[in-house]
Amino acid sequence: MNILIIDGQGGGLGKQIVSLCRTACPDAVLTAVGTNSQATSAMLKAGADHAATGENAVIVGCRKADVIIGPIGIVIADSLFGEITPKMSAAIGQSEAKRILIPMNRCETLVAGVFDQQSSDLLQHAMKLLTELEKK
Repeated sequence: MNILIIDGQGGGLGKQIVSLCRTACPDAVLTAVGTNSQATSAMLKAGADHAATGENAVIVGCRKADVIIGPIGIVIADSLFGEITPKMSAAIGQSEAKRILIPMNRCETLVAGVFDQQSSDLLQHAMKLLTELEKK
């Protein structure tokens, strides 16, 4: 399974996702794409197999991924304080990969039904979804 992890800003969430994916799906190929070099570096240090930075890396990665994981903002143009370009969000939305989006109430996007949950709880649920996809 090819898993594409996308994150921006400092890459903290992406770093956690990479670590959890490595444990949940040890045989998966993890590709980390950061919207900036700091996010990419954080995910690479967490154990991603491959890493790249920027818009074109997101677009290419989306064509090769079986699963895309990241904060919900990756599918909203201009989110993550402007780091997600319209081309990035379109590539993610149009990808044939399954998407596991972490619902974060940040960056001017509020998700109904998402209450004050710890990001660790949200990430554990994301890993449960990922392992269920791997079994199919």
